[in-house]
Amino acid sequence: MTKRTMTLNLTAPEMDALAALSTKKQLSKTALLRQALRMYREIDARLESGNRLLIEDEQSKSRAELMIL
Repeated sequence: MTKRTMTLNLTAPEMDALAALSTKKQLSKTALLRQALRMYREIDARLESGNRLLIEDEQSKSRAELMIL
């Protein structure tokens, strides 16, 4: 698979969030962004086919639907 390079401009809070998540998950920033892109693509495909994305609290069993624009 051929890889291409791109420049990404992030705000300071976005860069801080990326750095913190990459440290927490022990992934490089690139790997974390690739994972996020794959996740977004999967979620988008499921939403396109009529599924809903729900977040459930295990203890209270309360649910919230996550809306993605």
